[in-house]
Amino acid sequence: MPRDIKAHKVREMTPDEIRLRLRELRVSLFNLRFRNSMKQLDNPLEIRNVRRDIAILTTVLVEHEEGIRKLKATGSTRSEG
Repeated sequence: MPRDIKAHKVREMTPDEIRLRLRELRVSLFNLRFRNSMKQLDNPLEIRNVRRDIAILTTVLVEHEEGIRKLKATGSTRSEG
């Protein structure tokens, strides 16, 4: 399964969309780990791919929250003090 999460695509999402996708991926990771422990997982590399997707989403979200790089979806109308 090709990975569809790229940093430039994630930066086009809103922070809420990123958080929702993170929640979905964390549940998926839990299920993959569980299936792997029961020897029911066909491709253990799926775990690595999900972990990497989580890392990309987390990195982009932290960059936005720390003010390092803004997300395109939020725009520059919001000011934080």
